[in-house]
Amino acid sequence: MSVATPPRTSPRQVSGDTGILARAPRRQPDPQRIAAGIALLILAGLAVWALARVNISIPSMLESGANAERFFARVGGLKFPEPAELLQLTVLTVGLVLTGTVLAALLSVPVAYLAAANTTPGPGWRAFARFIGVFTRALPDVVLAMVFVLLFSLGALPGILAIGIHSVGMISKLFADAIEQIDEGPRLAIRAAGGSKLQEFTAGILPQVMPSWVATVLHRNDINLRGSVVLGYVGVAGLGLAMSHAFSSLNYGLGLGIALVMFALCVLMEVVSSAVRVSMLGENAGRGVFVRLFSRGRSRRGSRGTGGPRGAGTAPADPRFASVDAAMRRPWTAGRVRNVAAGWIALAAVVAGVAVSGIIWSDFLTFWEKVPPVAASFWPPNFGNYGFATIFGAMVETIQIALAATLLTFVASVVIGSLAARNVAPNPATRSGFRLLLVGIRGVPELILAIVLIVITGLGAQAGTIALAFGGIGLLGKLIADSFEEVPRGPERALTAAGSSRLQMFFGATLPQGAQSLVGHTFYLLDTNIRAATLLGIVGGGGVGYYLLNAGQGSNYQLVGSIVLMILVTVLLVEGLAMWMRKVLK
Repeated sequence: MSVATPPRTSPRQVSGDTGILARAPRRQPDPQRIAAGIALLILAGLAVWALARVNISIPSMLESGANAERFFARVGGLKFPEPAELLQLTVLTVGLVLTGTVLAALLSVPVAYLAAANTTPGPGWRAFARFIGVFTRALPDVVLAMVFVLLFSLGALPGILAIGIHSVGMISKLFADAIEQIDEGPRLAIRAAGGSKLQEFTAGILPQVMPSWVATVLHRNDINLRGSVVLGYVGVAGLGLAMSHAFSSLNYGLGLGIALVMFALCVLMEVVSSAVRVSMLGENAGRGVFVRLFSRGRSRRGSRGTGGPRGAGTAPADPRFASVDAAMRRPWTAGRVRNVAAGWIALAAVVAGVAVSGIIWSDFLTFWEKVPPVAASFWPPNFGNYGFATIFGAMVETIQIALAATLLTFVASVVIGSLAARNVAPNPATRSGFRLLLVGIRGVPELILAIVLIVITGLGAQAGTIALAFGGIGLLGKLIADSFEEVPRGPERALTAAGSSRLQMFFGATLPQGAQSLVGHTFYLLDTNIRAATLLGIVGGGGVGYYLLNAGQGSNYQLVGSIVLMILVTVLLVEGLAMWMRKVLK
């Protein structure tokens, strides 16, 4: 009697039975992604090296407490200008910032139309428009203000033009991105019906991108208000000029009083911008702390169903579409009344901003004759008595300050921004508290903080780095919070259902999905910090800004031209690296 033996299995069959995943094709490594990872590691190493070179010493900062006591004893208390003068300076500052931002928004529309891939007439036009955006973004607004002070009368006009031209870079880029993301259906329908290019834009594109454009302009207006402080150091009228005069005359009480007014104005502008975004664009237009104050009841009104028979829990048919004639007449709903009223209020604010700026319109007829001699004064660039080595070393120090500040901001913003995200914060109170903290930080202009730190700790890169790092938390923290709130919820829910803790869900789902946005936002902050570090050097925060201000005040515009070229090259290199990084990691 024979005993049956089980069939023999080959090693190949056994390996096949272990699972299909073992035989699944592996993803081939992408050389560009590897290069991008190496580049990120190199940048991180450079940031650590820069932070070590800046030599931020906590013990020495604690020892400077005696300097702080002597400083505040010398101040004796905050002082403010006369109420009428303070009101006039505040209104003038808001007016020139608002006018400059609106000018940038108007100039950005054609630039964005040419830069968007789906509306540009050709690749050449697109490259030209993109170059305009990068160039204006890289050109410091304080340098533009220097030039316009030479071409026009002293007052608000140089600041308006400087803010307007410099802001074109950021606004046009975001405008173009919004145009590229539209639904092409309405635009193609207008084209098929024989509509012109203008009709395609006004009826097929503009209604879709208007919410994004309004939010972008409001955000840029907040940035311009904080940046208007430094323009006072080159002669632009407003609170910045009054503050620069107070600090230069060692009247620290008055200078800090004006700085406090500027801080309150920035926070107020942040609140107003948040309210406008919610009122005009709906609850999804922004995620600020103050959204709930202005959006109560909308979710209840917007939660009604549509379609289906009456009585089945759905809303009745919309009477506007009962006939063609009814559909052609748009009803005056509460939302339409609110939007129209907001539009007229915005127009009135712009007209008032232009009126209070005190623009001398005749300057536009006479400045042309000044252009050739002013342009000639900047050429050829040279390094004067300082020499190339000195200016290049100062530029390296500026880059070090920017890298060190970016590293400090990144570490703090990942924590604060994460706790300000709805899907990461343990409870709504925590999220609201950290959102409010970010609003408060964004309200402090970096220049004012740098001035206070310099007075307390002394001149040097340490004060500039701390001021930049602190100010950057408000920007990067908000961007990180918004990005984390926008990640898909599927992976987070899957980990939660599997019993993962909140920390495991963050590191396993939220952070990996938001990593690409995190890299992009950090590069944007580095780009911003390089320009901001230049400006902080104007008040003694280290770097090339000190030489830039001295050259401008001494009418050595050839040195100014040399420094500007160095800044442009640096910013363009960072911009090119950031564009390549975003493309590779996409």
